[in-house]
Amino acid sequence: MNQSPLTLEICETGGYVYSKGLSPGKSGNISVRSHDTIAITPSGMSLGYLKPEDVVLLSMDGKILAGRKKPSSELQLHLNVYKNRSDVQGIVHTHSPYATGFARAGQMIERVEGFEKREIPFLKMVEYYPPGSMELATSVSDGLNEEDVLILRNHGVVATGSNLFEAALLAEFVEEVAKTQFISRVLSDMEL
Repeated sequence: MNQSPLTLEICETGGYVYSKGLSPGKSGNISVRSHDTIAITPSGMSLGYLKPEDVVLLSMDGKILAGRKKPSSELQLHLNVYKNRSDVQGIVHTHSPYATGFARAGQMIERVEGFEKREIPFLKMVEYYPPGSMELATSVSDGLNEEDVLILRNHGVVATGSNLFEAALLAEFVEEVAKTQFISRVLSDMEL
């Protein structure tokens, strides 16, 4: 059985992310780091129904330490971010509907109160690369060098944190900001 604190944290946070509608169906992936060990969600499974034995434990070089499932296809993205950012201990990649809608439309999401770097008007968006590709992994890790969250054009959101739950809360906040921005644009266009 694969019941380490990391696998339990992945299951708990995966359930939270799924319950908030941030990663519907089998979309999205999350990971957490403790020293030189990474726990990551498996490929092709819903975040809402994970069991500890589904979670994959790996070394920082990607060697599987425990788990019977195949790790997320975005494993290299997670590993690259951890290698570039020693302060990041959790990563949440979502396909939340409003933020992903902005990403698919190529529309920027405004930085509102609650985000760092308020002097920069919009959240950073990186260009589209196929999911699971080395180009995407490099683009995201480079983009997160000085940001805590990125919008992936035509794809979704990657949020980081000093722990996994902080990353999940940031992903949730991005979705709520995108929803509010969308509603305000619709209402602004309405004739009263």
